Amino acid sequence: MIVRGEQAEERGLLQAAELMCVAARTAPKGKGIDNLETIVVTGRELTQLAEEMKRISEETGAKFFARDAGNLEESKIAVVLGTTIKPMALPACGYCGFGDCEGMKKNGGICAYNAGDLGIAIGSAVGVAAAHHVDNRVMFSVGRAAINLGFFSTDVKIAFGIPLEVSGKNPFFDRKPPKSVENK
Repeated sequence: MIVRGEQAEERGLLQAAELMCVAARTAPKGKGIDNLETIVVTGRELTQLAEEMKRISEETGAKFFARDAGNLEESKIAVVLGTTIKPMALPACGYCGFGDCEGMKKNGGICAYNAGDLGIAIGSAVGVAAAHHVDNRVMFSVGRAAINLGFFSTDVKIAFGIPLEVSGKNPFFDRKPPKSVENK
């Protein structure tokens, strides 16, 4: 049997994405409480993400959404990590800016531990990608689009996406906006 490079690379990307989800899940979490949701996006749904990012760019004027959509279109797969917002009930915390968890809930705040745990999970995930020499970049824009499209099965409020690619030149380095956005 001969497995051609492109087939091996596609399978390798999926394996790396799955291992990134494992790393994110096993990353340390405040009080051992796991509010993380991980998804791997390919195919039609990956195209939907890019289209939503372009829509956000047009609607808001945030050109980086269109630039990131162009990067996503060059990718074959993306890992998206998100967190729900559930306070940790830590006495005397107040990191959310509302004094305590009750104040945070009342004011619609974001638990700093939920956000911090997501950051640690992202770091663990991209560490796996780096260890496997997979081109990647953390993008807020991908996470925002995934939330807008309802890709998560839980009430995720914060998410970041990590597009993945195997290529001779990392498409996430030296990025420029697409020509259609450059002149606006």
